Amino acid sequence: MPMGNETAHAKTANAEWIREEDNRLTTGGGRYTNDIALDNQAHMAIVRAPVASARILSIDCAEALALPGVLAVFTGKDAKAAGFGIIEPAPRHKRPDGETMFITRYGVLADERVRFVGDVVAVVVAETAEQAEDAREAVLVDYEELPAVTDIAKAFADGAPLVWDEVPGNIGFRFEAGDAAATQAGIDAADHVVELTFRISRLTACAMEPRAAIGEYDPAANKYTLTLGTQTTHTVREYTAKQLGGIDKEKIRVVTHDVGGSFGMKNAPMPEYPLVLWMARQLGRPVRWLASRNESFLGDPHARDNLTTARLGLDRNGRFLALQVETLANQGAYFNRMTPQASTGNIGGLAGVYRTPAVHALVYGMHTHTQPTTPYRGAGRPEATFAIERLIDIAASELGIDRADIRRRNLIQPDQMPFKTGLTYTYDSGDFPAILEETLQAANWDGFEARRKASEARGLLRGIGLVNPIEIAGGPFGKPFAEFAEIRFDKSGNAKLLMGGQDCGQGFSTTFRRMTKQMLGLADDRLSVVTGDTDQVKDGVGTFGSRTMCTGGTALYRAAEEVKRKALELASEELEASIEDIVFDNGTFRVTGTDAAIHLHDLAARAPDRLTSEVKEAPENATFPNGCHICEVEIDPETGQTDLVSYVVTDDVGTVVNPMLVKGQIHGGVAQGYGQAVGEAIVYDADSGQLVTGSFMDYRMPRSNDLPSIEVISHPVPTATNPLGVKGAGEAGTVGALPCVINAIVDALKPCGIRHIEMPATPEKIWQAIRDATAGGNAR
Repeated sequence: MPMGNETAHAKTANAEWIREEDNRLTTGGGRYTNDIALDNQAHMAIVRAPVASARILSIDCAEALALPGVLAVFTGKDAKAAGFGIIEPAPRHKRPDGETMFITRYGVLADERVRFVGDVVAVVVAETAEQAEDAREAVLVDYEELPAVTDIAKAFADGAPLVWDEVPGNIGFRFEAGDAAATQAGIDAADHVVELTFRISRLTACAMEPRAAIGEYDPAANKYTLTLGTQTTHTVREYTAKQLGGIDKEKIRVVTHDVGGSFGMKNAPMPEYPLVLWMARQLGRPVRWLASRNESFLGDPHARDNLTTARLGLDRNGRFLALQVETLANQGAYFNRMTPQASTGNIGGLAGVYRTPAVHALVYGMHTHTQPTTPYRGAGRPEATFAIERLIDIAASELGIDRADIRRRNLIQPDQMPFKTGLTYTYDSGDFPAILEETLQAANWDGFEARRKASEARGLLRGIGLVNPIEIAGGPFGKPFAEFAEIRFDKSGNAKLLMGGQDCGQGFSTTFRRMTKQMLGLADDRLSVVTGDTDQVKDGVGTFGSRTMCTGGTALYRAAEEVKRKALELASEELEASIEDIVFDNGTFRVTGTDAAIHLHDLAARAPDRLTSEVKEAPENATFPNGCHICEVEIDPETGQTDLVSYVVTDDVGTVVNPMLVKGQIHGGVAQGYGQAVGEAIVYDADSGQLVTGSFMDYRMPRSNDLPSIEVISHPVPTATNPLGVKGAGEAGTVGALPCVINAIVDALKPCGIRHIEMPATPEKIWQAIRDATAGGNAR
């Protein structure tokens, strides 16, 4: 497999590694959930709560049921009678009183209370989508509106409205990591302490295809089929079975075609999925549901939304002594399956790539009257990197030390590997100093002041941002999840690769097909790849957390090795030679010193069952992709408009299996981090709890012309924790981009006396901050 840097990329960016999916996806050949039409299908629409907190006094379905084409209306009372289960969180933390956190009753339909705008109250099924929408409007719900709170700081305050009577103070859990006493001692002993309180804004995934689901039921087999876009088909099957009252998961087949965008959001259990299945069973026909774009803003899981206070203690030479972080993390009204994970599961990233001896983190998981949050690209990693890297910039400014130099003084050195950080993780490999220097040179860090002056001459403010991100991939740390791979042969000798992960647009099929071909010497036209079907693929965990190559690649490698071992035994029989005398080269088994040989395809045709191999295996441990990001911005002080004018990334993703796809992942990740930094934000009205940013008119997505050409430099330091040496690349761009862009903006605003600006750094916010600072007020 190709490994190495840009030179390796130039050698391998040919037909061998070009994405096979691109032509189909870019010419309208994609097959998304809503592209599938079934005979006699009915259509489901959702009645969602228009208020943030209320008692449901009554639901009148008579008018809706009388409309043309309406087949059924289903409410919370019906769901309760049918015995549906609830969505339960996988991570379980303690409350402040030491008891296990209260498990919120997140059912498929709200019964007596609604707790956020968009809560599912009823479903309507009709012959057409238009009839279902008309009937949805005709369902009359009488609400007794109650006080609501959507902001985490207000939810934490004394006397705030309670989301759940069983959760005092709205504190769903209290999570602590690190050595509190040692960290406080380090802060107390520090010559200089910097402190920053900041917000991480709330986001939504804005998938290309909104969430959609098709439910079918076969009464003869007593089996459901759920078709939807997801990254985790087997996990979806498991939790949907629980939502359907705890039925046997083997009674559900989950099928995913093209995902249409997810970034973690479509992995969450949601009310609509068991509902389409149950309604299909009740009506004896397929039932489909497709969210509108506006409905997606209300009904899709949100992400991030933290309020953090962080302190960094340093000695007089700028060396880090202790890092102390306290966060209020918005969980939303309910716990979804992985809601607590994003704010606690990857918290070790606070240590960064630095030798800080003591780190302590305290997280309060807060309930508010908002859509539940779930992991989204990065899932706590960008938030952690933002905390440490913003503090470092502030410390450098206050101590008068160059931002690159203060980082140099504190970086973990290669000869210190493996390195036990001050919080949770032990890094096994990496060359952080070399990556920093390589990026500084590529970005011409030393020449920045000349560029700043050139911008000033044009009436613009210019800033440069620098961060050194690191993230955990393929975790959890110490006990990574396994993944499944099977290589199966048929009687003609053709091979089929079945992977437990999911191809969701990242070049999954291209990469694993080419890897299998290289490992086993198989012919292109005699190898197929199957993902996204729980009836065909026996097992699987899924695609998330930058784990696909670490875990799926490990399983594939082991399965291929098993095929070769079995094939060697079969070749020995067919060629009538001892195993020791047979060599394997590019798919052919050959007897040394003779012309006797047989290809793997031919062996498989003779005994396909003997060669089939399946593996479910985990790597030895998680990995730690890392890198350095440097970007520059120009700001028009008269309008607040910010332009991103350059971006350089050096990344260590371990062995680079497919250089072109790695670059694509990093480009996309940078775009998403930039989007949050300057525009994207889910906003609720503080008084009513209504969603203010309910469409793309108000929710500002990044555009292609917002971004400059992004230079990606590869600096691979392979890991020994998996047989491929890979570390992961899917979230690397986002983890670094969010703090890098904000650091650059603050650097540009520094001459105005502005110390920090909250994300999203919109033109209005920047313009106002400049005006406030110029007038002698407090910068926002």
